[in-house]
Amino acid sequence: MTIERDVFLEIVKDAYSAYYTIFPVEEGAEELPLAFRAEYKVSDEQYFFVKSATIWHNEKNEYCFVFSAPAFDAALAGKCIDFSLEEMLPKVKPHKTHQYTNCKVILIADSLEKETIRTVQKKKFSKSYGPLSTYGYTELLCAAVDLSERKTYANRMGKDLESFFGKLFALRSEDTQGNGK
Repeated sequence: MTIERDVFLEIVKDAYSAYYTIFPVEEGAEELPLAFRAEYKVSDEQYFFVKSATIWHNEKNEYCFVFSAPAFDAALAGKCIDFSLEEMLPKVKPHKTHQYTNCKVILIADSLEKETIRTVQKKKFSKSYGPLSTYGYTELLCAAVDLSERKTYANRMGKDLESFFGKLFALRSEDTQGNGK
């Protein structure tokens, strides 16, 4: 039983809207099947009695790009990933309390080719800022979701996305069984 891509895309958007700020697709990006963008920004700190006596402070950012198409070939998947990195990297502002700014790319398709899966699994990018990453780092988290098989394929850094989408598939199965569909 396959899930309709538009329905699953709304489930993903709803799941991300809990912690991320969702941005609609801007005009001019018609050559790529970008469905939506999402940003997660958090700044944590610990202080001693008063805010001026800060013990520690760190900043974490994540930029998520969700692409949706009936199918992705290896070339299109590579273009989507490269586009996401090009859009995200100028937004990185390293400083001494910057922990990380990650780029998350998600490709949602009705079906995936084996070459596309290999492209996604082998894609990697990481960058350190400052000596010994003292100004933080950036990593690429990449995943491709095959709705026909209800399976997610990810690169090494994006392995957590496999369990995340597995939970979304399970949630969707419970919804359809509970509603009598």
